[in-house]
Amino acid sequence: MLFFEALGSAVLGLLFGLAAFHRLAHRLPSRPLVLSTGVAGALFGDFVTHSALGSASVLPSLLGAVVVSAASLSLLLRPARRMRRRSATA
Repeated sequence: MLFFEALGSAVLGLLFGLAAFHRLAHRLPSRPLVLSTGVAGALFGDFVTHSALGSASVLPSLLGAVVVSAASLSLLLRPARRMRRRSATA
């Protein structure tokens, strides 16, 4: 059962990484880094949630996987590229 939970978390992290890269490609680094970060974050989130709550239910572990994956992917975001010119006195 634990194997399928980890596999489900990895798939969720991969899908979440693909969706983030598709939606925010201009603000994220390379695709392999985004995908691996999504999967690693999901597996870590599943591990932490499973360790904290035990094996009572799969749904909270998968929810924890999604939350940590989203947090990990948000760390990769770069600011939007806007060229602002500063005045000479600023």
